[in-house]
Amino acid sequence: MLLKQLLLLPCALRTALAYTTLTDLTLESLALDSNDFSASNGDGLLAPILVPRVPGTEGIAKVQEHFANFFREEVPKWKFTFQNSTSTTPLSHGKEVPFRNIIITRDPPWIENEGDVSRLVLVAHYDSKIDPAGFIGAIDSAVPCAALMHTARAIDAALTAKWAAMESEGIGSGGFDGFEAHKGVQILLLDGEEAFVNWQGTDNTYGARSLAEEWDSTVNQALSTFRTPLESMELFVLLDLLGSKDHQQVPSYFKMTHWAYQRIAQVEGRLRGAGRLKAKRDQPLFYEADKKETDQWLGGQVGDDHEPFMARGVEILHIIPGRFPDVWHTIKDDAEHLDMDTVEDWAMITTAFAAEYMDLEGFMQAGAPPKKVAQPRREL
Repeated sequence: MLLKQLLLLPCALRTALAYTTLTDLTLESLALDSNDFSASNGDGLLAPILVPRVPGTEGIAKVQEHFANFFREEVPKWKFTFQNSTSTTPLSHGKEVPFRNIIITRDPPWIENEGDVSRLVLVAHYDSKIDPAGFIGAIDSAVPCAALMHTARAIDAALTAKWAAMESEGIGSGGFDGFEAHKGVQILLLDGEEAFVNWQGTDNTYGARSLAEEWDSTVNQALSTFRTPLESMELFVLLDLLGSKDHQQVPSYFKMTHWAYQRIAQVEGRLRGAGRLKAKRDQPLFYEADKKETDQWLGGQVGDDHEPFMARGVEILHIIPGRFPDVWHTIKDDAEHLDMDTVEDWAMITTAFAAEYMDLEGFMQAGAPPKKVAQPRREL
């Protein structure tokens, strides 16, 4: 039992977990179908989300159905569940409005107790503002949702192959088998991020607040590595306001997760160097990789779905531009004002980062040689 307790020490040892950089060959092999992100392709990932989707309306119900169909049909090994809550809003006149968070999880197949799994958590909100009338919210946050769908599909077969290789080597079925045997990935599509009137008090992050509170108070079974579902969140990566041509540069908000920021900055640089990113830029998206401890850190100054999780100790990598795009919260935040090269770049970067974080080098390409599992992460 002592070995199991030592296996996944939370927080303090998380920077020592496996992280394997993808080879140039693997980066060059990453595939992305532009048609998935076409605003006119009703069978794609993005187009079905580009509708008004205010909580509790028919529009958001259709988007929920789109997500359910995708994950259940295209990547059925992922566990798809809802977390439901209700709340009054400043516009509901005392009536309870429903909010549905979507939770999609892929854990190693030998896991019997979910309380023993640490997870990379990829997050976006999928609701849209109630005003202006007809507001779409393409960057806010249809594009991030579509990027996460693409990421799930892109790494799905590699996860299967990696875990099959581990099982064939006798890894993961018991004993002191390393961090990798207990690491999964989770996608959260959160409802109710947008304010109905003004972003103040509790008129925001309805779904995130409900989920964070529930997972903080839900206790896993006895002798679990992690006491609560919240503690199993290894890194909470929140995507927001992505896909416009202007103002896409993302600062490093938190000292605690600057190591992860440096990793994703490295991913961007290597993808760009390999010619896999389409949008032409004078400066990188992740421009603060060399940030010093004495520099200004903006963590806590941007309101978003990470806040109720951060308040409970979850480590956050916030991928949101430091300067919001000009279309933010205007009727122009629609498909017409997306920059499709930038949209595809974000999907590519997110996929490559997730693949590295989940230690999938050697499994992203068919016929690639097996890799050595549980390699230590190198400090930058």
